[in-house]
Amino acid sequence: MKKIELEIIALSHSNTQTHSYAIVLGEVKGLKQLPIVIGGCEAQAIAVALEKMKPSRPLSHDLMKNFLNAFNIILHEIIICDFQEGIFYSKLICSSDYNTIEIDSRTSDALALAVRFGCPIYTYKNILDSAGILLEGSPKKKKSAETVDIPNSANKEELKSMTLKELNTLLVEVLKKEDYIQAIAIRDEISTRTKNKK
Repeated sequence: MKKIELEIIALSHSNTQTHSYAIVLGEVKGLKQLPIVIGGCEAQAIAVALEKMKPSRPLSHDLMKNFLNAFNIILHEIIICDFQEGIFYSKLICSSDYNTIEIDSRTSDALALAVRFGCPIYTYKNILDSAGILLEGSPKKKKSAETVDIPNSANKEELKSMTLKELNTLLVEVLKKEDYIQAIAIRDEISTRTKNKK
């Protein structure tokens, strides 16, 4: 399968939803975006690396980078290789003097390492098709750890009561507001329904 390169274009959090964070990846050569929900620790680790901050003690991802460097292991790329039931799966592609290996990783950890190593982030077309959001005519943002306030998301029951047309309209509206947490919930509901129709 052909790999599609992505870049980090936004990292957002919600002041109203304490533990909700989203990292938004965008196609380097395209208009699709891939919003991914991540944990607070991983969001902080990514933000620290994006802003090139130097904590007084190494964070876990800094420790991992130091460990790999100490043993001459190179992180070449990360691949977001699967998407099942709302969960993204990733692999680290590493090499030593002797061989190249793929290491299973949570996507949030893989992204935190990718930022530290400056290595490319890839996914496949089928993942972008099922989990990506097309933003036609929208300019991309630069890599940033800037945060945006995200309003309360509609609950799952409200989304389930909407038609596909209403969901798609709502998706466009929340994307204009950069409400990526809500967009993820809507995308997942649309994805579930279209999967069930097949």
